[in-house]
Amino acid sequence: MLDLLKELPQSLPLAVDWAESRSREILETGSPLTPKEQRLASSVGVQRPELVRIKIVPTVPVPENPKLRAAAEQSGLLGPSTHGLTLGYGIYLVEGFIEDRIKLHEFRHVYQYERAGSIAAFLAKYVPDVIEFGYRDAPDEVDARAWENG
Repeated sequence: MLDLLKELPQSLPLAVDWAESRSREILETGSPLTPKEQRLASSVGVQRPELVRIKIVPTVPVPENPKLRAAAEQSGLLGPSTHGLTLGYGIYLVEGFIEDRIKLHEFRHVYQYERAGSIAAFLAKYVPDVIEFGYRDAPDEVDARAWENG
């Protein structure tokens, strides 16, 4: 088991680099939101739904770096039960889990990224919160779940 708090100063920059590169990939190859999806995104506070892209994948990618991957799995951020992942304006959704409830959750994360101003700024708050409170009880996760039903 990693000491996630102790590892944070080294792992956070790696996480930001990974998230930014995956976000670029989604923005380049993902699909723009449909008009209905744009309305859903706006309903949870997204200011620029026209910038959001969704990429449907068989599984959410995990970092190649073994330590970063282990930290993401240990914290609950990524794993076999991950059905969606938002990285800035880019969203991965897993095949078979493309439903409005999950989209609303992920769109709320887009709003949180917008509010933070960047991927780096969002992760600088989000990751320590996940370590401190646990994934399920991290404030941004609690907030996103509160918006899942529209």
